[in-house]
Amino acid sequence: MPGEHPELYEILDERFRTGRCAAGDSRLEKLYDGCRWAEGPLYVPAGRYVVWSDIPNDRLLRWDETTGAVGVFRSPAGHPNGNTLDTEGRLVTCEQGNRRVTRTEHDGTITVLADRFQGKRLNSPNDAAVKSDGSVWFSDPDFGIVSDYEGHRAESEIGACNVYRIDPRTGEVTLVADGFQGPNGLVFSPDETRLYVSDSRANHIRVFDVRDDGTLGGGEVFVEGQLGKFDNIRFDDTGRLWAAAMHGGVHCYDPDGTLLGRLLVPGTVANIRFGGAKRNRLFIAADTALYSLTMSVTGTPALPSAGRP
Repeated sequence: MPGEHPELYEILDERFRTGRCAAGDSRLEKLYDGCRWAEGPLYVPAGRYVVWSDIPNDRLLRWDETTGAVGVFRSPAGHPNGNTLDTEGRLVTCEQGNRRVTRTEHDGTITVLADRFQGKRLNSPNDAAVKSDGSVWFSDPDFGIVSDYEGHRAESEIGACNVYRIDPRTGEVTLVADGFQGPNGLVFSPDETRLYVSDSRANHIRVFDVRDDGTLGGGEVFVEGQLGKFDNIRFDDTGRLWAAAMHGGVHCYDPDGTLLGRLLVPGTVANIRFGGAKRNRLFIAADTALYSLTMSVTGTPALPSAGRP
């Protein structure tokens, strides 16, 4: 039986041990190193590959699970950040440089899903989550317009950093949550009744109630950052929330908000995503590299299901 590996797993609460969160691989596997700043890993089951973003180099990269080969998926790519799949398995990408959210069709053509709100250009979309009804939800901080490093320096036309929803039928972009300093990662709870949003500048994660009409309620703080600065967030299938916490590694939170433990990843962890055939392989974008860790926990599906309760 696999043991626990204190050099990789830090147990802060006994539930991290009893939940078998620390019983996976004993070391990280480095899949690629050569980015300027890596983010947005996404496992695509249909092709058995991971696509991820190298933002300053303005490209999407692709790692093949069957061969281990790495190549350029798209370049230029609009200084891409977060990536996800829609209900039909199409790639949805937040393009910081182009200040838009796009969908890559099955034939490779690109459809613009959103680039404006009330006639004003978006700031620099960062991360997206797709609900099982087909709606696309995304965060829009100003990270890509404050300098030319991850986009193009510009003034914000909206004057605020918000979270938006794209209607799956009409394409209308609506503001669903505001009051953020730097909204970043967002993810639905496994039953889609709640939306969790990290705020990197405020260094906390907020939680909202998701209403049937596509609006949100609540918005209270779920957890405050203590041992790192929050970036993107993901759920496992038991309801534990895993957070990329920059210099703090990867954090694991119980549904009651308790920090159970950490993965002590070298470098600065920007983004994480569960994938692989059993969804128990965690892909980690940290600094210039893409890592993976086969774990004893299972992530929620990358592809939203219309049959999800």
